[in-house]
Amino acid sequence: MGYLQEARENHVKKKVEEALRSKMKQKALKECDFYCSKYAECARGRTFSVVWQCRKQAKELNDCLHQFTNDAVLEEMKKAYMVEQESKEKNR
Repeated sequence: MGYLQEARENHVKKKVEEALRSKMKQKALKECDFYCSKYAECARGRTFSVVWQCRKQAKELNDCLHQFTNDAVLEEMKKAYMVEQESKEKNR
């Protein structure tokens, strides 16, 4: 596969990419709900002390979120979107 063809396959419009990023973030929050709850519970009733008191929970949450929100995941979502669009084009 040539460079240009690969670039075309990975290219999506800015609005589509924003929508895919939003979908990726929603899925990550859903998948990491347990860690979100743990962090929220720790943070409840705190102000500045949340930074050091909830450091462990924040790290766990960030580690979980990073599994579902990274460039590799976004690229896979773009590819799936492009395949879906191509199949819609063929069925017209």
